[in-house]
Amino acid sequence: MPPKKLRIGTRASQLALWQANWVKSELEKRYPGMEVTLTKIKTIGDKILDVPLAQVGGKGLFVKEIEEAMLRDEIDIAVHSMKDVPTDFPEGLGLYCITEREDPRDAVISRGLTFAELPQGARIGTSALRRQAQLLKVRPDLQMCIIRGNVETRIRKLTDDNLDAVILAAAGLKRLGFTDAVGEYLDTELSIPAIGQGALGIECRLADPVITETIAFFNHADTSVAVRAERALLKRCEGGCQVPIAAHGTVKDGQLRLVGFIASVDGQRSVRGELCGPVAESEQLGIRLADQLLAEGGKAILEEVYQRSIGE
Repeated sequence: MPPKKLRIGTRASQLALWQANWVKSELEKRYPGMEVTLTKIKTIGDKILDVPLAQVGGKGLFVKEIEEAMLRDEIDIAVHSMKDVPTDFPEGLGLYCITEREDPRDAVISRGLTFAELPQGARIGTSALRRQAQLLKVRPDLQMCIIRGNVETRIRKLTDDNLDAVILAAAGLKRLGFTDAVGEYLDTELSIPAIGQGALGIECRLADPVITETIAFFNHADTSVAVRAERALLKRCEGGCQVPIAAHGTVKDGQLRLVGFIASVDGQRSVRGELCGPVAESEQLGIRLADQLLAEGGKAILEEVYQRSIGE
């Protein structure tokens, strides 16, 4: 039997609140009479806005304080953007559900130009080293400007910072109704998405059967298979959320196709690979692809990236 009350922990950004409110709405539809409340929690990633995330260091910049609230029994579940979720959890907590993925692609917001049409030396705003590395690999002439803030703030930076384009995740733009601003969606072969991009994760205390049974309906089988494979690759590479590692899984007819990518920050050195296999072996597939990428030069690239970030 579901609980009469359920407390959701969430960041307070516009997108995080949209996501948490969507989960709240789905719970209330499924369990009429359930009282669902939101608890807004400020994370270290929300507090430090003037430094690129890659320089802040550590993992779990957008989840640690939320997990601490769960361990104190102040909330029952947490709703996260999957690309923010570290691969390791505090004892007793874990990712129980992964929701159906929204559009996983990256989107270009510009002054009417496609990515290919951007002028030589164009200034591009992005928050991710992953995007930066992949786009510089194709267009080394571009100037990359690291931007922070919520979705609306980053869109405004096109004008405020006199940029030629900003690149954001399509999922957030679609959820918040900013699709009119999108000039182009980048093919996933050009810009492989972040691990888990477009999917939401629901974290809870795994030993609480009342909560786990209540939220189980959120899990989307194909998305869960794909994202868990992507995360297995990331964990094997010992990568955090802010390193130039990308992976994207797709499921068709019981088979998983997983594409992975590791690059230097400037995009000059990179390694890409893909594997296919049955969905039942998804996490092993992620590990195998990670080992392949590391052996083909990814290990040396990542060691250089980590040394550079320590130096900064």
